[in-house]
Amino acid sequence: YTVEFVKSTSSMALVSLRRCLGAVLKNGAAMVQTRSYSAASGYLKVTTENDIATIAMDKKPVNSLNLEFLTELSLTLEKLENEKCKGLILTSALPKIFSAGLDILEMYQPKEERLRQFWSTLQDVWLRLYGSPLVTIAAISGHSPAGGCLLSLSCDYRIMADNYTIGLNETKLGIVAPFWFVDTMHNVVGHRQTEMALQLGTMFSSQEALSIGLVDRVVGEGETVDAAKKEMSQWVKIPGYARQLSKMQLRKPTIDKLVARKEDDINYFATFITKDGVQKAMGMYLESLKKK
Repeated sequence: YTVEFVKSTSSMALVSLRRCLGAVLKNGAAMVQTRSYSAASGYLKVTTENDIATIAMDKKPVNSLNLEFLTELSLTLEKLENEKCKGLILTSALPKIFSAGLDILEMYQPKEERLRQFWSTLQDVWLRLYGSPLVTIAAISGHSPAGGCLLSLSCDYRIMADNYTIGLNETKLGIVAPFWFVDTMHNVVGHRQTEMALQLGTMFSSQEALSIGLVDRVVGEGETVDAAKKEMSQWVKIPGYARQLSKMQLRKPTIDKLVARKEDDINYFATFITKDGVQKAMGMYLESLKKK
């Protein structure tokens, strides 16, 4: 691969993002001004209104997470934090898919430098999303396996469209989910559900995911973003500092664990993924896709 840096914020940089929120007294009531902007660049479509951002992933055909996509996502998350948005809705612009997870081509017969950069960028995306000071809601509008599931689990709340599937199914590809994937799922659904799901590579239907707490709500097709906006309105009423501190009391130990082992995790991943058996399994999987 040739690394091509995706200028994720080029369009956004041209847009004036002057903050317009403020309260003015009129007839004894506080009237809040609003602002909105939209930006579309690379693999993400970003809109912000009333300090709530929506990121719609738009990397055809299935929002697979490659280095360029992850770089753009990381930069966009950082930009939204710096703009002091209050909330973020993460969704997909593509029909029937939230994200198919990590791009297997990043891991099959890789070049070491790019492989290590790819994994480090994935770590950074997770650290930024899982520890985000924003209210984060995943509007899961389609299937969400593996890395797509991780993105969902990293949010504060998950709303999923009915009749789709979600799960960490890495074992079915001969891959072992790293400890921070495991910890993220464990923190949501508990030890036993995580243990069984990871060993079996289980993909849960929307209703099954709801029953074990993997998602918080199931809605009809095309209703996820609207439902997320309605849910968001309740979360942003909570004083931000209190909510953020409460969140970090629970999430900081998980975050600190990866921060302390970041380089070791990259080394382990690079060693494991290039093993002959793992490469063979991925090669067989790619061949099976060609036959479909």
